[in-house]
Amino acid sequence: MAGLRKFSCYRRLEVPYTRKSKYKKKGYVKAIPPHKIARFEMGERKLYTHLVKLVSRDSIQIRHNAIESARLVVNKRLEEAVTNNFFMKLNLYPHHALRENKMLGGAHADRLQTGMAHSFGKVIGSAVQAKAGKVLFTAFVNKEHIEATRKAMMFAAPRLPGRMILVVEENKKGIIPS
Repeated sequence: MAGLRKFSCYRRLEVPYTRKSKYKKKGYVKAIPPHKIARFEMGERKLYTHLVKLVSRDSIQIRHNAIESARLVVNKRLEEAVTNNFFMKLNLYPHHALRENKMLGGAHADRLQTGMAHSFGKVIGSAVQAKAGKVLFTAFVNKEHIEATRKAMMFAAPRLPGRMILVVEENKKGIIPS
C-alpha cells in the first residue's frame, strides 16, 4: 500500500489551480474527503490573564493530519501540566484541496505511466495555506501557567512544516475565548 504521498510535493504555497473546461460540470472539484481535525476548541471558557500564540514565520501549506497531530500533543501536555486552567483554540481550517494524478507502475517496473501533463487529479486531502505571521494556535492561560504552556506549544513545532515562533501577550482587553 502506498499511503500518504510525501509532503515535499505540496509544501510550496501556490495559488490553487482550478480546472477550466468548455463543459461547466467538469470545472468543479467533486468531493473533498473529510479532515481529521477532531476539535477546534479545548479547555474551559473563562477569563484568563495571558495569551500564548504559536505563529508561523514562513508562508507554508499544512496538511490536515499534521494539524491534528500538533493539536493532540499540545492538548495532552496542557492537560497534564495545567489541568483545566486553560483554553486553547485552533485558528486554522483546511479549505485547500490537495490533488494527485496517480501514476501506475508496470509489473516489471521498467517505466512509469507518463500521460496527462496538466491533469486535474483526484482530491486526496485538504490543507491550510498560512502566510507568514499567521497565528496557528492560541492558548489562554493565567500568569503562573505561561512557562508550562510555552513548553507544551514547542512540542507542536516539529510536527508542522516551516519555522514557528511563540508570542506571549497580556490579555489587556479582557477577551473571554469565544
